[in-house]
Amino acid sequence: MGQFRLGGETHSPKSDGEAVIWGRDRGRAPVKTVNDPMPKSTVAEIRQRFDQDVERFSNLATGQSATIDAPLVLELITAAAAAVTPNAERILDIGCGAGNYTLKLLEKLPNRHVRLIDLSRPMLDRAVARIRSVSAGEIETAQGDIRELTLGTAEFDIILAAAVFHHLRTDAEWRAVFAKCFAALRPGGSLWISDLVEHTTMAAQALMWRRYGEYLVGLQGPEYRDHVLAYVEREDSPRPLMFQLDLLREVGFHAVEILHKNSCFAAFGAIK
Repeated sequence: MGQFRLGGETHSPKSDGEAVIWGRDRGRAPVKTVNDPMPKSTVAEIRQRFDQDVERFSNLATGQSATIDAPLVLELITAAAAAVTPNAERILDIGCGAGNYTLKLLEKLPNRHVRLIDLSRPMLDRAVARIRSVSAGEIETAQGDIRELTLGTAEFDIILAAAVFHHLRTDAEWRAVFAKCFAALRPGGSLWISDLVEHTTMAAQALMWRRYGEYLVGLQGPEYRDHVLAYVEREDSPRPLMFQLDLLREVGFHAVEILHKNSCFAAFGAIK
């Protein structure tokens, strides 16, 4: 079933639903063991995988199918963004992939100015081509890591961030990126996030991870499950939903909204 991260520890669900703790005891120094997990993927490695995976992110009807409830979340995120910020003029899509979230939002708020950010140039190129075919609005792109890019101050009315922040590693990085998004929004602007989340207790995390594995098996079988869980283990370092909601408030957002949660995926937002 793969490993998962929980509060600085790494766990592996057993078939009976229990979990094994590796690498660190609470309140103690890190302990090296033969079962220590592999290091997380580098930015270059993640970029390389996405460069080769453009087609999977280019279906507006299904969304990214490895994400539970992807079509529903795509609709909820963009409908909420349009409802909360109906007079939006400028949109930022962080980790835009092939452009699904921007395309869906432009159905509700046509011809807006869009800035697209992604690690992958092939993803950006596909997103621009798809958006340009349906929108007369200006399109800007920036290839790079959100931790390193400058977003400016009061530049945007809506920020979309789908399946991207789980690549952040440390709590300091999470705080810095959330603060950067807050600063980049105009007053009344909104940030909308769809992402993988972890749970704060081992039992809940093991349960939700097992359910996710069952979902993947139902989608394309055990080999597909193992493939997806393997790259999640290598690449991702999600945080709990409540950690993220609290942090959004701490960096300045005056309101947060939970739109949907199913298993280890959540859709939520924050208003400046």
